[in-house]
Amino acid sequence: MLRSSKIIYSNSHFKKKINFTPLSSQRNYHNHQPPLGNEEIPHKPYGGRHIVTMLPGGGIGPELMNYVEDVVKFVNAPIDFEKCEIKDGPTLDEDLRNAIISIKRNGVGIKGTIEPNLNSLNFKNPNVEIRNKLDLFVNLTVCKSYPGITAKYKNVDVVVVRQNTEGEYAMLEHECRKGVIESLKIITQKNTMRVAKFAFDFATRFRRRKITVVHKANIMKLSDGLFLKTVKEVSKSYPHIKCNDIIVDATTMKIVSNPYDFDMLIMPNLYGTIINNVICGITGGAGLTSGSNYGSKYAIFEPACRTLGKTLQNKNIANPVAMLNATVSLLYHLKRDIYARIISEAIYKTICIDNQRTMDIGGDLHTSDMIDYLKENISLLYCEKYAGYQK
Repeated sequence: MLRSSKIIYSNSHFKKKINFTPLSSQRNYHNHQPPLGNEEIPHKPYGGRHIVTMLPGGGIGPELMNYVEDVVKFVNAPIDFEKCEIKDGPTLDEDLRNAIISIKRNGVGIKGTIEPNLNSLNFKNPNVEIRNKLDLFVNLTVCKSYPGITAKYKNVDVVVVRQNTEGEYAMLEHECRKGVIESLKIITQKNTMRVAKFAFDFATRFRRRKITVVHKANIMKLSDGLFLKTVKEVSKSYPHIKCNDIIVDATTMKIVSNPYDFDMLIMPNLYGTIINNVICGITGGAGLTSGSNYGSKYAIFEPACRTLGKTLQNKNIANPVAMLNATVSLLYHLKRDIYARIISEAIYKTICIDNQRTMDIGGDLHTSDMIDYLKENISLLYCEKYAGYQK
């Protein structure tokens, strides 16, 4: 049973500056702070409030987005969401265009996975189209174990940096003749250099000791060869960070047998999708970790495992933590650190200290119950540090 907690907040409740005493050394547990140095990001708020584009997507996306809105409102963060639905059908192109315009206007978005139409040869995946149109050239995932969560390995701490707009995801395919398909894999020095600099800057900022380049240059000598060569060239400007490389198939084997060998991984697009899911799988599953997509002007935050979760849809059993961690990353990106820390530490207390969890991570809570516990922990942990509330 949840403890009854009746608290009336003033409008200024979560806006006063406080000195945090973190729960433990887990403060900023998943290194959500954005690594970008571009001072044009984030866009300036309107009237002190940020407008964020919300793309609910399909599957469990819409219900999890409802909880995101609920939690953000509960902590009184200065965020307003502009919701854009993208659905398969005759309005798909218009929906996609409106969503991209919205993100360009607001500068930032949060999204669920948008369901692709696998039956249309002329259809382009909307998730990929959004990244390409906004030049979100890098995906960042910090895969870090939560203490107490049952998983294949404990104390895993691996960062995956993935090139986000090229490789096999260029979506350039054609039928040469009946029964023969060619799919083009695009690797450019320019975009590889951008993602490599991003990775080494991140490693420098967060004191990472080693970056491993994941590739298949033994077979794809030109494409992956260029990727490997370019990253190695960039590494020469960062002598304080060790740089080595490994074949992609050997990478998957080492991750599931000894993930502690890795600190940071950098790789082309398709490999990153696979490696992300493998590491999330050994650290507790798809419901915990978030991913961030960055470009020079825009950013989008989402769960790291881009799954629809259709078998969980409308059953009130989906784990909301990955989407809430995406919200934490969003708040850090907008330089609203106070609200990000509130939510992040409440998540940690709920699942690691109080052991209140959904079924996928060893608990028995429904999604709505877990959100109630989270909100109560926000109140219990932080209310006494703010003025303007009454019990």
